[in-house]
Amino acid sequence: MNSSNLYHALYAIGFQFFLGIATGNFWLGMAFGSAFFLGREVAQREYKITNGSSVKGLKPWAGFDILKWGWDAKLDLLFPVLGTTLVAVAVHCR
Repeated sequence: MNSSNLYHALYAIGFQFFLGIATGNFWLGMAFGSAFFLGREVAQREYKITNGSSVKGLKPWAGFDILKWGWDAKLDLLFPVLGTTLVAVAVHCR
């Protein structure tokens, strides 16, 4: 675990609060914050697989193979998902 894991969670919760206040639906914010960091980690995995070259020959699902991600990448996704889920549950269950 490192500081980026916590920063990712804080950014995702920030996205969640912005969308939650704008739409009144914190679950939508949870989905957006989590999906944003899922996309980020998939893009980083694709970049690592191709060593920065073109992703043209890469299979579309190659970046989604979470079993081949490093622990830091898994935590960079897990922290935002857990953080935004906890916020959504806390807001909607009061």
